[in-house]
Amino acid sequence: MVRKVFAKPAAAAIVLFARAITAVRAIWPTEGAPLGQCIYFANHSSHGDFILVWAVLPPRTRRTTRPVAGAEYWLKSSISRFIGRDVFDAVLIERDRDKRTHDPIEVMATAIDAGSSLILFPEGTRNQTDASLLPFKGGLFHLASSRPDVRLVPVWINNLNRVMPKGEIVPIPLICTVSFGSAIRIEADEGKEAFLERARTALLDLSPKHAGGSA
Repeated sequence: MVRKVFAKPAAAAIVLFARAITAVRAIWPTEGAPLGQCIYFANHSSHGDFILVWAVLPPRTRRTTRPVAGAEYWLKSSISRFIGRDVFDAVLIERDRDKRTHDPIEVMATAIDAGSSLILFPEGTRNQTDASLLPFKGGLFHLASSRPDVRLVPVWINNLNRVMPKGEIVPIPLICTVSFGSAIRIEADEGKEAFLERARTALLDLSPKHAGGSA
């Protein structure tokens, strides 16, 4: 109960801090911000990625949107547990198969059935390479297959890896953008590889490098 009392002001403080450091702005598709329940799938280069996505969502949408995150990271200390569980209400997934007690797809599907939108990272881990995107894991396909009516919204986070480079403690103030693409859905009888390639292309199309702009 005490944790819940502090969760709301902590969330507001984290959003304000993220905005102050990054001057983050959302770039929406021509049809505007998506309405209703969505699965936002984004590129992943920093532990702060979901915070930026969460910070630029409209307040009403933000209240029902939960990040999907690794349990081993967010449960490792009392502070991270408070932030992950109480502040962001993260859907925590055990990435070590040997330690799992629940199917990750079922855990995410249950959150969707309860009315939540999700933020997830189909690369599965932070991209520390020179490639724009790592290969997608199969989770996005299996989740989309289990809940085919939920819209899938690609989201490109630009510059956050330069705000908080690996190994740095103090963030470097830089302008970041969060670009949202048009929603897609899995098609009937669409195979795993075809779907993941289509989803990956939809995400890459939002990258400034891929579009020929500046990074």
